[in-house]
Amino acid sequence: MKIAIPTPLRPYAGKNATVEVHGANVADALQALVALHPELRKHLFNDEGKLRAFINIYVNDEDIRYLKQEDTAVAEGDTLSIIPSIAGGSAGSAAVGAAGAQAGGAKPAGLSKEEVLRYSRHLIMPEVAMEGQLKLKAARVLCIGAGGLGSPLALYLAAAGVGTLGLVDFDVVDYTNLQRQIIHTTTDVGRPKLDSAAEKLHAINPFVEIQKFETALSSANALDIFKNFDIIADGTDNFPTRYLVNDACVMSGKPNVYASIFRFEGQASVFATKDGPCYRCLYPEPPPPGLVPSCAEGGVLGILPGLLGVVQATEVIKLILGSGEPLVGRLLLVDSLAMRFRELKLRKNPECPVCGKHPTVTKLIDYEQFCGIRGEESAMPSQSPEMQVEELKQRLDAGEDIFVLDVREPHEYQICNIKGHLIPLGDLPRRVSELDSSRDIVAHCRSGKRSAEAVEFLQKAGFTKVRNLAGGILAWADRVDPTMPKY
Repeated sequence: MKIAIPTPLRPYAGKNATVEVHGANVADALQALVALHPELRKHLFNDEGKLRAFINIYVNDEDIRYLKQEDTAVAEGDTLSIIPSIAGGSAGSAAVGAAGAQAGGAKPAGLSKEEVLRYSRHLIMPEVAMEGQLKLKAARVLCIGAGGLGSPLALYLAAAGVGTLGLVDFDVVDYTNLQRQIIHTTTDVGRPKLDSAAEKLHAINPFVEIQKFETALSSANALDIFKNFDIIADGTDNFPTRYLVNDACVMSGKPNVYASIFRFEGQASVFATKDGPCYRCLYPEPPPPGLVPSCAEGGVLGILPGLLGVVQATEVIKLILGSGEPLVGRLLLVDSLAMRFRELKLRKNPECPVCGKHPTVTKLIDYEQFCGIRGEESAMPSQSPEMQVEELKQRLDAGEDIFVLDVREPHEYQICNIKGHLIPLGDLPRRVSELDSSRDIVAHCRSGKRSAEAVEFLQKAGFTKVRNLAGGILAWADRVDPTMPKY
């Protein structure tokens, strides 16, 4: 049978999209997989040998989470899909029926002559018509994040005539945003994203009211911010905020229109409706800190958030109109590299700690503590012995025998390098023989996290003269060679 490997796990599976294995049941197949690719084991199983809570297994697109793997038979021709949680969204941000009448209360006034002309292509559709356009005008939608997902989401909702759009973000526009965050332009670099986004949304539709919340979404403010909106659209890029948004939606009775992205792949669904599952039904627990890479580490195709953001906008509009079939109880998987869309069925978990029959999480918690700080872009304490970039430069210039070990990926090395010996972190266990333990070794990556892992591995392997370059090649570009490009 085939096991479909998601993009985040492919570096640990020989970079394969699928792996063929033999086995009588799901448990056999997974053990055969990790026997072929041992590096996958820690990503799929915890220390007790149980499948991690942020990993779901589907057999021919059927959810088997509530079945025993040993009892779930598989046959030749079957496909097992590994579906992990991914967090990519709008880098740097916050961290059903007539929904429009729920929060606002008052029935909207009719459309002006200008609005009738503006929305005429909606008005002549029987599925929207005047009644539907008035629902859109009355609706109040909160977009968490004004970045990759939030850009197309907010632009299309504004163009469609959603009466009130709330935006939550506290970041400023950066050059690295412009490859995908289409609501911002080059002249906006350095501006608060909220100001840039509001300007573009008003330019598209001056009839839309924009409410800005320039703050990090937190347990202290989420319920207060959510209370005046009908629908919440989650465009965040980190697990603490994902779980916060989910729990706040369940507790406040607001639908959670979800999407996430990574490299060429994305996910979308609608969570926290009355009878549908919530995000915790799908992923009860987050990955351990740093195990799942962020978009800053793994990258993202600039067009992908456009695809998923438009899906989110479509789902929001369907919820407002009370039309069609929302993605409730369904997880949409998008593979833009293959241009393939798949749909997996989701079940509401009666034992869910938030939306189950007997919830144990009845108030918002400390989500940073629940999830841990993650991502290479986050400052994380390291126990590894370190060297500062200035010392490395001085010792290299003096001709000292220092072996510079670059543990990034080859495509990162092509962007910029300090002429180190390239061994990607995932390849280090099988290429450790290339290193001489008698030499001084300084390991580096982009910002210092992966190289800290490399140093820890080498120390356990018996290397005593190995140190981590603090801050990685970003620190080198900042403090040693300002001409070096950064990414």
